[in-house]
Amino acid sequence: MSTKSQLLARLTEKSEELLNQQVTMEGESSAIYLAMASWCDMKGYTGAAAFLYQQSDEEREHMLKIVHYINDLDGHAHQPEITGVKQNFDSLRSIFEIALAQESRVTAAIHQIVDHCLVVKDFTTFNFLQWYVAEQREEETTIRRILDIFDITGEAGTGLYEIDRAIGKLAEKN
Repeated sequence: MSTKSQLLARLTEKSEELLNQQVTMEGESSAIYLAMASWCDMKGYTGAAAFLYQQSDEEREHMLKIVHYINDLDGHAHQPEITGVKQNFDSLRSIFEIALAQESRVTAAIHQIVDHCLVVKDFTTFNFLQWYVAEQREEETTIRRILDIFDITGEAGTGLYEIDRAIGKLAEKN
């Protein structure tokens, strides 16, 4: 028996499984944002690219935070296998529609783990996940606001230029 398992509560098998699924989801999100950023870079949307590169880094940090949590509780975090990441997109707007759908899936997955933790009374993991609950609310709100910029500004004429600048300003705030 390791010293860690003597000092800390251990994860249940199901909690560890759900957290490893979340590791994969966060890794996939990082890869998706990276592909989006690269596409934007290639198309000249430098503001959106900067924002999306930051998002990719953040998602990787979220993944690593869970990896460390699992391992700290004497579990075994798994390196996610990530394949099939879309590399080309129809438009700048479609990128943020895809991003919102992805963030919504991540939120639902986090809520599923939180629900599991309440049922099995895993209050340590429940507490750990509260940061993710708040973070997901923030991320979904940010992407929704970006989509609002498309609606308010419009994409005609210099609209995409102004939208890209506005998204770039969001990257500067981070």
